[in-house]
Amino acid sequence: MKVTNIKRVFRAGFVNFWRNGSVSLASILISTVTLSVITALIFLQAILHFSLEQVKDKVDVTIYFTTNASEDKISALKSSIEKLPEVEMATYTSQQQALEEFKARHADDYLTLQALEELDENPLGATLNIKAKETSQYESIAKFLESDTALTQDATTIIDKINYNQNKVVIDRLTSIIDGAQKLGYVVTLVLIGICILITFNTIRLTIYIAREEIGIMRLVGASNTYIRGPFLVEGMIYGVISSFITMLIFWPVSAWLGSHMTDFFGMNIFDYYTANFVQILLILIGTGIVLGSISSGLAIRRYLRK
Repeated sequence: MKVTNIKRVFRAGFVNFWRNGSVSLASILISTVTLSVITALIFLQAILHFSLEQVKDKVDVTIYFTTNASEDKISALKSSIEKLPEVEMATYTSQQQALEEFKARHADDYLTLQALEELDENPLGATLNIKAKETSQYESIAKFLESDTALTQDATTIIDKINYNQNKVVIDRLTSIIDGAQKLGYVVTLVLIGICILITFNTIRLTIYIAREEIGIMRLVGASNTYIRGPFLVEGMIYGVISSFITMLIFWPVSAWLGSHMTDFFGMNIFDYYTANFVQILLILIGTGIVLGSISSGLAIRRYLRK
């Protein structure tokens, strides 16, 4: 299509938009509602992701070493564990540090501290706290820890116990929740896209029905399908762009109110997330609005372009 024709198509699209004022307003309102639902879904996914990350940070596997395990053997095991691709971080706590932390936790328990003082040696062993990159990877880490290579050093057992089995139920349940939440997000997004296309399609079809005689005349004078379709595609794109900015304006006070009143409930400040990702969310909405408006317009005008 020539540059002149492209300019005419865009001009015709803007003219149709202003000429069909009431229909255009209805299309914008419907698109705004649809994009608002999509924006709400983005916020919900952000809240869910934040909550899951908070829970994931609390899930770990701890190795409790025997009290006679040497620092060299523990250090060698720690190095082996850190080389595993599943491990994100391994934090070591020495015997002395474990004793000091125990005393700090029981600072108000006089009997416990008194009993501890009567012992000739430190009854607590060193520990190694392991965090995996993904919750689903703790099982493979546990299998490594239960292997002969990990459990023994020079034929001497240095590991007293591993708390993976106690945490396994929580880890498996969290992994299941994460997988289910991701799948649910995909399904809901697809359903919303389908609903948006259907609603916008029917609204834009009303615009095309009003202009059916004009389309017929254009066909008679030899206008190409691309030239006829162009203005309606532009009109659908305009709906998407305007609806995107209206949606962002709506969610500005909404996210500000949620951020100031329900931060403790959500676990995160929605307004901070909104402002930090403003450009990204706006681009997502504009892109979604343009694509859905164009697809809906293209589908709606097909029947009038059939020969």
